[in-house]
Amino acid sequence: MDQDVSKPRVVVGVDGSPSSFEAVRWAVRYAGFVGGAVEAVAAWEVPLYGWSAPAVDMYIDEEATREQMRQELTEVLGAEAAAKVHTRMAHGNPAEVLLRAAEGAEVLVVGNRGRGGFARVMLGSVSQRVAAHAACPVVIVRSEET
Repeated sequence: MDQDVSKPRVVVGVDGSPSSFEAVRWAVRYAGFVGGAVEAVAAWEVPLYGWSAPAVDMYIDEEATREQMRQELTEVLGAEAAAKVHTRMAHGNPAEVLLRAAEGAEVLVVGNRGRGGFARVMLGSVSQRVAAHAACPVVIVRSEET
């Protein structure tokens, strides 16, 4: 990893939702207070229901998705602050990806509500899961839009 390991790591989950944008803002402010480095983590998973295969294309253009993430971070934080945020993308269950990413972190920051909907209700809340299982403090940031 190309990060300075002497700085406290502030891990933040991002998914493009208003809550995750608030979480990113909070993480950047907090990192400024503690002299930390922000790591924005995005995860994706195509859920399988029952025995049938998903009815969607499972191919993800990681480079295009990474560029979209960078653009969104720039819109949310401004170019200077966004350039200081390390980004990581991973395929897998979002809660599990965030829990692994937060190992050894100062804090894990997530929004209170992501892009979900009905499927999110069925699968459970990422914020609830990481709050219950993280090995570091967890901050759940509420968006005014939720």
